[in-house]
Amino acid sequence: MPSRTITEAPHRVAVIADAHLHDINSDYDFEGLNLSGDQLTLRSWTDTRRSSRVFNESKAALIYTLQDIVDHGIKYVVLLGDYSDDGQIESIDRVKQLLHSYSQQFGLRFFAVNGNHDAVALHGKQQSTRFVLDTERTVLVTSDPKVAAFEPDSAVLTHKMSCEGVASSVGKMSDFGLCNSQDFIHWETPFGLDDCVNSRRYSATSNDGETTHELVDASYLVEPEDGLWLMMIDANVFEPRNGGVNPAKKKAFIDSSEAGWNAVLRQRPHLLRWINDVTMRAKNTCKTLLVFSHYPTIDPFGETADLAFELFGNYDMHRRRPEQAVAKSLLDAGVNTHFAGHLHIHSVSQFAHNNLTLIDHVVPSLVAYPPGYKIIDASAHKLDTTLVSIDNMELDTRLINHYTQEQTLRGVADKAAFGASNYGEFLYHRMRLRAIHHYLPRDWPDDITRAVANTSLADLLMLLNATQDNNPDVAKLHKAKRRDSSLKNHPLPVDPSISEDDLAGCAMTTLIADWYCLRHAGSNAYQHITPANLALYSALCETFKEQNSPWPQKLDPSHYRFFLNFIKLFKGALQRADNPVC
Repeated sequence: MPSRTITEAPHRVAVIADAHLHDINSDYDFEGLNLSGDQLTLRSWTDTRRSSRVFNESKAALIYTLQDIVDHGIKYVVLLGDYSDDGQIESIDRVKQLLHSYSQQFGLRFFAVNGNHDAVALHGKQQSTRFVLDTERTVLVTSDPKVAAFEPDSAVLTHKMSCEGVASSVGKMSDFGLCNSQDFIHWETPFGLDDCVNSRRYSATSNDGETTHELVDASYLVEPEDGLWLMMIDANVFEPRNGGVNPAKKKAFIDSSEAGWNAVLRQRPHLLRWINDVTMRAKNTCKTLLVFSHYPTIDPFGETADLAFELFGNYDMHRRRPEQAVAKSLLDAGVNTHFAGHLHIHSVSQFAHNNLTLIDHVVPSLVAYPPGYKIIDASAHKLDTTLVSIDNMELDTRLINHYTQEQTLRGVADKAAFGASNYGEFLYHRMRLRAIHHYLPRDWPDDITRAVANTSLADLLMLLNATQDNNPDVAKLHKAKRRDSSLKNHPLPVDPSISEDDLAGCAMTTLIADWYCLRHAGSNAYQHITPANLALYSALCETFKEQNSPWPQKLDPSHYRFFLNFIKLFKGALQRADNPVC
């Protein structure tokens, strides 16, 4: 019989992923940049534009989010890993200060799980970063004496830049769920009730079976209030490399960011046994069980992932995709809903197997597009989730003015980002810049990248509709002088109101950048993409929804197939935006 009576009032939990806190008031043993009388530790806009996230806005974003959680009357907050910038001692200390402040002032209770940026294996890693001295100069700050030696007259050598190992992180974050507290009704690990780090060790072995290290598994289960179980799974697995590399070296372990749950199945079978035991106990005692880890358990891009691999090869999102065996294993262990971060996207995916369904919520980052967090309202028999945007956060004008001056000196003007009216719009335009300046040159074939530089959707339409009798030089996609009849013979049948001028006015790079925004943000991107461009994209996708058109003999088939497949990818992004659970 159940040990308690089921109540209708739901448990409420806020979920924050990938806050990546870099406090601009941090002290890395140098003076920093003076802005409006404050000495600030800033990353440059050049670094920010090409990164997976923004840096200088991260503390403001976390404070804005925590205050919003307070305003919602929520007490429990889950941190899905990557709560620090990159695991630096200074960054972890700043995280702790902020969380303690909100615990003391507002009664928030935090429950953290490590991400790949928070702690590394046994001994951590040395790190180096450049911070701004003024609009033209940066300074190298490092924890590595060998790196500092390259710039002996200017580099700042400080231990505050180093990232520590997992065992140290458990101790430092012990107040945020990673260790037991007298306030908890129940607390345990996969190894029992002891929260000592030494009792949470397991053996990790290299693929060749020659190297074994004793590592720490920071997973835990906590019951902060009657009936609510939070299962915090440490899926941040460090696999020893073949060859017996010194474990104090970072290269001794395979990069955890690309392993995720796939490595859990290989290296931590004890976790699946524990998860199965917990889900059974939760069911038998009518507990509301919520399951969290840093890494997704289902590929959020579904059927289009293979098509993206065909176009872009083994790019980062493909390397990080969980195998189907992960979802099957969790279903077998009794899990039907899971929350993750890591990818800096918003996604809800599902996987069905043996009449069971797993739903995987990927929570967006606070410092990437789209910025937001999730609220869970859950009981033993029902679970509702709400995505809460933090788009409306105001921008720090000091930072925007600095970015503007910095880029003006370099002859670059990212006016759309610097003229944004709020944080969400700012991140949208930064995401578009990252797509053009990072994803396009890194992931796309060189000939395609060169081809799209000065082309429009009108050129793309001619490419896809080209015939032997009416065939421009599409092999290289050079922008050519078009005959008046070129598009009249090949209109967009689903929307004849779209003119050649409309198509010619939309650059191919705009289409590509907005695809990345849709892929990361889903329907949240609709508020930022212009309605006119959305209409163009939808019409284009509906027109070329099948790969059944033969290419002309004079047309380069590789370009033709590439863009036809890319249109299918774009259509998939629109479908996921319109149907959030896929």
